[in-house]
Amino acid sequence: MRIGLGHGDDGSQTLEQQIQQVVDEENDGFEMAWFSQIMGGDTLTIIALAGQRTSKIAFGTAVIPTYPRHPFTMAQQALTVQAATSGRLTLGIGPSHGIVIENMWGMSYEKPARHIHEYLSVLLPLLNERKVAFNGETYRVNGAIGTKVDTAPSVIISALAPMMLKIAGSMTDGTVLWMTGPKTIETHVVPGITAAAKEAGRPAPRVVASFPICVTEDVAGAREICAKFFAMYGQLPNYRRMLDKEGAAGPADVAIVGNEAQVEQQIRAIASAGATDFLASSFPVGADMGASMTRTRNLLKSLIGKV
Repeated sequence: MRIGLGHGDDGSQTLEQQIQQVVDEENDGFEMAWFSQIMGGDTLTIIALAGQRTSKIAFGTAVIPTYPRHPFTMAQQALTVQAATSGRLTLGIGPSHGIVIENMWGMSYEKPARHIHEYLSVLLPLLNERKVAFNGETYRVNGAIGTKVDTAPSVIISALAPMMLKIAGSMTDGTVLWMTGPKTIETHVVPGITAAAKEAGRPAPRVVASFPICVTEDVAGAREICAKFFAMYGQLPNYRRMLDKEGAAGPADVAIVGNEAQVEQQIRAIASAGATDFLASSFPVGADMGASMTRTRNLLKSLIGKV
């Protein structure tokens, strides 16, 4: 299981600081740097710039909302970033949530599974063949892209529900998860996406499992902080369904917390459940918050290539 670190842009870091973080992670041996796309800067631009300062670490987006970016534009951006990173990009995309798409951006969130299917029907030919001719219910696209790049980026989607897992397995390289515990990964995600990939004659899919994580002796304190910091995710319907499947009351119940031995055991359980990649979203706890972040990073570093 590959281990990567998650990055979120909350406005507290300059662009140079974000790029330097990736440089440091590559020097520490981390295998992937994952970037969310919420309300901060443009992640694909950040990755392209970080790619110019690194040579080995792979990059992923977890995830870029599809509705506000036309698939033709997404393909242009992704191919450019793939060239800038010498082929190290995993393009993670997803429909986001109704509260974001409708309430914030004023767009329709009708039939997100159909939207993703049609989106991929435009995006994937553009990435792989540099041209597309598709006429669907919401997208009618005919065109070509002239970007020169040797290989297309890997594409994964944020698939949680059965229909989305079927789309992920049959059309893409896998899924990236959030608020999805090990039991749900093993009994719901892996069987659904693997069956769809096998039926479509595709390789075994990637399952990128992302978790809040903190190495600390104060387990109760960490879960309390996690419950507050990640509270909104327990209220979003897509994640709420995954928490319910796990039997979790809220995000704190699926967070990975404890001392080094306890956290390692939990990470190994996620690998045993069928995850191929681990995306660590570290959060701090205690008076010296930097201490817990350092402990978390050091443990993750020690597990590279061993899980």
